[in-house]
Amino acid sequence: MTAATETAEIIPGLYDIPADLYHSDPIPGGSLSSTGARQLADCPARFKWNLDNPQPPKKAFDVGTAAHKLVLGDGPELVLVDYDRWDSKAAKTEIAEVRAAGAVPLKRAELDGVKAMAEALRQHPEAAALLEPGSGVAEQSMFWEADGIWRRARPDWLRANEIVDYKTTTSVDPEEISKTVHKWAYHQQADWYRTGAWELELVGPEARFVFIFQEKQPPYLVTVAELDVTAMDIGRRLNEKALYHYAHGRATGHWPGYFPTTALIPLPAWVERQYNS
Repeated sequence: MTAATETAEIIPGLYDIPADLYHSDPIPGGSLSSTGARQLADCPARFKWNLDNPQPPKKAFDVGTAAHKLVLGDGPELVLVDYDRWDSKAAKTEIAEVRAAGAVPLKRAELDGVKAMAEALRQHPEAAALLEPGSGVAEQSMFWEADGIWRRARPDWLRANEIVDYKTTTSVDPEEISKTVHKWAYHQQADWYRTGAWELELVGPEARFVFIFQEKQPPYLVTVAELDVTAMDIGRRLNEKALYHYAHGRATGHWPGYFPTTALIPLPAWVERQYNS
């Protein structure tokens, strides 16, 4: 999907295109991403607002983006903005120029940190083997169509019968990973990406979806993880719910909020247990 074909008929496939083109959604009439599906499964009204009101890059995402660049070898340029204070006029001007050029501005401590993260990951045998240079391709864009709905995904790393996704986080303790997966609906993402790869015949039915979680603070611990069958099944059902809301919203213009009528709200379950014991 090059600049010459953006206006031509698009066919399902795997494309090597820039991230900004992918995120701008080159599919005429629009396509649904995993991020959109996760928003739809939670609240269609919020999805529609976010779709109509795209937000600029947030500083909070810069370290994760930079880590992806150094770990996967693909992504925006990282630029050191070396000021003691980032709230000075000169610093703000330089930061704005860096972002306008599509690069990521980083403080010296942040740049040193992501370099240390990449080195720590290379020392983790399983993670390093999954991301071994030449064993796969980074940041390729998948586009496919089913039931009249175009969908898209951009795997971090695609290799023979494996989809690898790299996540930066605050804790790689397995119990905390479980909470993180639920909070950010990573089980939906895993099902969405694997389904897309199946549809495009890039992987077989036994393909693995593997997460590499890494902490953003020293000693930059790493955990390689897969989701169990139940988690993947819940992700699939949530994606089916999202696709229903997407089709219904596009057909009717109705994007409901959390509850269409007056909600009956209980106290948290732990409070009820306290008074019922």
